[in-house]
Amino acid sequence: MRESVERLVENLGKTIVGKQEAIQLVLVALFSGGHALLEDVPGVGKTLLAKSLARSIDGRFQRIQCTPDLLPADVTGTNIWNPQSGEFVFLPGPVFTNVLLTDEINRATPRTQSALLEVMEEQQVTLDGVSRPVPSPFFVIATQNPIEYQGTFPLPEAQMDRFALSLSLGYPAAEEELQMMQRLHQGLQAEALQPCISLAEVQSLRRHCAEVWVEPVLQQYMLDLVRATRADEAVILGVSPRGTVALQRAVQAQAFLEGRDYAIPDDVKRLAPHVLAHRMIATSGQKPKQVVERLLRSVAVS
Repeated sequence: MRESVERLVENLGKTIVGKQEAIQLVLVALFSGGHALLEDVPGVGKTLLAKSLARSIDGRFQRIQCTPDLLPADVTGTNIWNPQSGEFVFLPGPVFTNVLLTDEINRATPRTQSALLEVMEEQQVTLDGVSRPVPSPFFVIATQNPIEYQGTFPLPEAQMDRFALSLSLGYPAAEEELQMMQRLHQGLQAEALQPCISLAEVQSLRRHCAEVWVEPVLQQYMLDLVRATRADEAVILGVSPRGTVALQRAVQAQAFLEGRDYAIPDDVKRLAPHVLAHRMIATSGQKPKQVVERLLRSVAVS
């Protein structure tokens, strides 16, 4: 299975230049069974990353461009009347896909944002009392601009808690940006990528990640870290139990991607800022990521 991971990383590297850490984090979210939130300015490759991932795993890709007038039915789908059959027929929405890019998610109204809560957690859509499963694997990459707040609706805690990891791509280095310009002439876009693994292999990789061994002492370390966020004076809202589970699953996926069948404390230290920070609300003047980094220095492995 390690060969499948290497092929996937290599394939994504054909279009995503110089973002190995971001690729690794997105794959951690994918293989841990979670979703990824990309908080970054426009034009740094978020859409390209989502498209390239869908092409690489031979999955279906759908995109939702969030705006204030977007309705829940535009996301999940709706029942429409068929006069020929004399009954309502379900018209699936864009969530019925493998990789869903929810672009500028904080521009959608809270009502529309809430349409994603069930499908992100339970991989199903319930409409008029009927539950319909979405394709598996189902992976959401949502984006939001951390700078521009005009006309946006901040994501509620319940929505933020649905994301396994949050990350930022950042601007490329000068030589990386030059390489992007050179690749443009070669036509290396997401549409040109060939699938390198199958959806069945993704499911298999998820099962292998879940089998990675986590020592009880490491589980206690993660629990101590999470509980420290709830007791810290600089934190208004600490990490939920869902965050505890997400941290362990992410740590297992990280270890697997590193070629190990066991997790180590360094996996926790690397992923904790990405898994925990976006689930927290800190006091004025404090940034959740800084709080997590401070707790990592103070909470010791038992």
